[in-house]
Amino acid sequence: MPLPFIIGAAAAIAGAAGIGSGIHGGIKMKEAKDTMDVAKYIQERAVERYQKEDSKITKLMDSIGKQELEILNSFETFSDIIEKIQGRPEFKNFKKDGVKLLDYDAEELKEVSIGAGMLLGGIGGTTVGVAGAFAASGATTAAITALGTASTGTAISSLSGVAATNATLAALGGGMALGSAILGGATLGVGLLVGGIIFNVTGFKLSDQADEAYNQATRTEEEVDRIVKYLNELSRIARKFQTSLTEVEKQYRERLARLNQIVNISRKIYWDDFTDEEKLMTENAVLLVGLLYKMCKTRLVLKNEKEDEFNTINQEEVNAVVTDATEIMSKINVVGIERQQVENYKQKRNGHRRYR
Repeated sequence: MPLPFIIGAAAAIAGAAGIGSGIHGGIKMKEAKDTMDVAKYIQERAVERYQKEDSKITKLMDSIGKQELEILNSFETFSDIIEKIQGRPEFKNFKKDGVKLLDYDAEELKEVSIGAGMLLGGIGGTTVGVAGAFAASGATTAAITALGTASTGTAISSLSGVAATNATLAALGGGMALGSAILGGATLGVGLLVGGIIFNVTGFKLSDQADEAYNQATRTEEEVDRIVKYLNELSRIARKFQTSLTEVEKQYRERLARLNQIVNISRKIYWDDFTDEEKLMTENAVLLVGLLYKMCKTRLVLKNEKEDEFNTINQEEVNAVVTDATEIMSKINVVGIERQQVENYKQKRNGHRRYR
């Protein structure tokens, strides 16, 4: 065979091989791009889902935390009114109808009120997640902590605004945001590989990089599934707690207003001058303050000692305090119930006298 023909044939074969290799390479690049597009979709959808649920739980927890601090902040007003009533019974260790709540006194109520006021001053504006962190760790505990000492040795009460709030959070060990207070520091970032995936890869090993991006995206999706399930359960418990807290607060606020009317406006400051209804209303107000104090001390989340696990939703304690609230509210759940209770008592008393 002539040499030119051999060279030409070899060139043709080589050209065909080159075309085949080029086609194969093009297919692999197309497959890698498709894989990368799928990875990007999975990642972005998972992160968007997480952010949506995170926003919802943050809003809910912030609402509870702020509500608790406002309740606690009102206790100084309540305490001041009670202290003006001369000859009143000793309400410490108050027990009624078999229900005994946390021990507290006027001075303790005032301190909690002051601490709560400090924290309220630091969560204004656009701060997100801070009030929720207080709800997670117990607003009563947070308010008491606010009157303590920061890690620097500085009295937190000497600070103001955000500085006092941040120092309190640090003292509680809850970090600077709600995320670490409910999820735990390590867990939050495990699967949320935002920025960890390179979606526009080029050059060598394109397929390997696409596969790795896909694996990372699916890990993110799985972790988000775990987090969302946890947040949904926390949301259920938190809403149950807030519904109960709101009902108790409503009854407390109504009695606080009535006490203010009696003592500060009508100037009735002697216990013996109180009607039976007013005395019972005052006792019920004291009972409600004790209940609110206890509810606001309830931690919605307990810190898990294992860094790679979610913090524990404090379901048992929440259920217990909600049960207490339901029991008490069944006795004093409407405005004017004291009047009916007094009438019932008088009827029973008169009945006993009639049959003597």
